[in-house]
Amino acid sequence: MAIYLVVLISTLSQIGFGGSRVSVSLYALELGANQFTVGVIVALYSVCPMFLSIVIGRFSDRVPPYLPMMAGSILMMVALLLPVTPFVPQGVITLFVLAFVNGLGHLVFSIPLEAAVGGVGGPQHRARNYALITMGWSIANFLGPLIAGILIDTIGHQRVFWMLALFVALPIPLLWWKPRLMPGNAKQSADQAAGESRKSVLDLWRIPALRATFIAGGIIGSAQDLFQFYMPVYGHAVGLSASAIGTVLGMVALAAFVIRASIPFLAKKLTEATILTAAIFISATAYLLLPFFVNAWALAGIAFLLGLGVGCAQPMIMSLLYVLAPAGRIAEAIGLYKTLRSVTHVVIPVFFGSVGTAFGFKTVFLSNSGLLGFGGYLQSKSRVAGAN
Repeated sequence: MAIYLVVLISTLSQIGFGGSRVSVSLYALELGANQFTVGVIVALYSVCPMFLSIVIGRFSDRVPPYLPMMAGSILMMVALLLPVTPFVPQGVITLFVLAFVNGLGHLVFSIPLEAAVGGVGGPQHRARNYALITMGWSIANFLGPLIAGILIDTIGHQRVFWMLALFVALPIPLLWWKPRLMPGNAKQSADQAAGESRKSVLDLWRIPALRATFIAGGIIGSAQDLFQFYMPVYGHAVGLSASAIGTVLGMVALAAFVIRASIPFLAKKLTEATILTAAIFISATAYLLLPFFVNAWALAGIAFLLGLGVGCAQPMIMSLLYVLAPAGRIAEAIGLYKTLRSVTHVVIPVFFGSVGTAFGFKTVFLSNSGLLGFGGYLQSKSRVAGAN
């Protein structure tokens, strides 16, 4: 039953982290920030992952997972308490700091978690473990924005940060109580016992199957990045309440939960390449529809369609990274993947925030639909799924 406690720890942390993105974006808008400024704030969540993921991955390969996970939880808690700390100046600058530190804390928490969860209960449960952990994230990504939106409407922008800080702090006593809950990396032990020296991180990129997995994750992940950033901006512009915006964002996670529960069946019927290609085209269709609707129910339906597209890829990508990474370098491979993903996390909010300011919402959504369609075409010509 250890895996279910791991899922609980991960889900609690993700509720607080996911809710913070919505809260920070809407609070910045409330303070008078423009689209570009909100884009910069959201991008700051990914600055640390872009530059430090590989370093943290290498460190996580060498220490018990619970240590960096506790440190990450503490960092996230401190970051979320900044807007409600009396001696901290309140304003957009504080939100910059919050986003930066929160992104760092989430990185320190998540890399050892993702590297270790594949070994909980033995290698025979690897696929099940990653399915469960991503289903937990789906629940969290649904509840986080929903809870944040409802609390903003009921108790105000600032007080919501107390509740989010509580969620990210809850894993700390659980990890302290059961430090051996997260197993060490079995591959790591064999590698260190043999006394092998570490190679360049570029060696991971040169492995064809790993490289294909990195690229596939970047293509489908870009769709989710833009939606998480731009839906609050779009919803605010068309007059939706914070609760409605949170609900629309939560529909992506709800759809991801549904599709991830179906992955074992899909994997028996379709190849990984087929699933990933279909996921990209489904995401492109959702973005094609977005600029033509302003009704909350219609936007929720489009968000659900997008969630089906982006939701099925993540557990397969994580499982492949666990299997394909060389001995003792699982967390490092995850770190490299997060570095590459963080480039899109940083570039997309800033770039599309600028595009939206200059050309409007329709240009943002339609251009991203075209980008995804082109990515789906390229993906259909590749052989990403050769390493199942």
